[in-house]
Amino acid sequence: MEKPCLFGADYSVYVRIARLALLEKGVEHKRVPIDIFAEGGPSASYLERHPFGRIPAFEHDDFRLYETAAITRYVDEAFDGPRLQPVAPRRWARMNQIVSIADGYLYPHLVWGIYVERVSKPATGIAADEERIAASLSKAAISLAALSDLIGDAPWFCGPELTLADLYVAPMFDYFLMTPEGREMIGHHPNLESWWAHIAARPSVGMTDFSKLQERHA
Repeated sequence: MEKPCLFGADYSVYVRIARLALLEKGVEHKRVPIDIFAEGGPSASYLERHPFGRIPAFEHDDFRLYETAAITRYVDEAFDGPRLQPVAPRRWARMNQIVSIADGYLYPHLVWGIYVERVSKPATGIAADEERIAASLSKAAISLAALSDLIGDAPWFCGPELTLADLYVAPMFDYFLMTPEGREMIGHHPNLESWWAHIAARPSVGMTDFSKLQERHA
């Protein structure tokens, strides 16, 4: 069997989630750079892989797949290595709940509403939209409180073992914590600070570190 191939860009939150899953499973894989922000957008050949023109896309032998949730679950099921999805129904449901929270609330507000406005846009000479930041900070406060409640005293979001829930939240937190607001807000939740220190120390997170990128997009 050929090595699986991941198509995308290192700056992408969702490409990083897929990479984290592959690395945590110990799966050797190839990477093909795809910059959806390049002039002209994705190529016609890439749109055959992902008709919506987003990243990542994935291929394993003759099996093509897109959508990060599908890719990460496939990686967990198709390859040997530590399980990234709980077996117990309640923990599995909790994992799916947190993935949904990440998609629906963390990504639009922590990444686009705060990081992009506070860091990414000003870096290119575009003024931050302070009204958008203020609105996203309100949503971020709710999100952090909810995550703090869900993780409780556990080391990981679904209990004693790392799962896809942690791999989803980590890249979004990484961008968020590049902002002064993010660093201040996480200080109100010591259990989330502890979780972040725990996951930030993992080799997979270090190997995909956003801070090493010269140009960052979300």
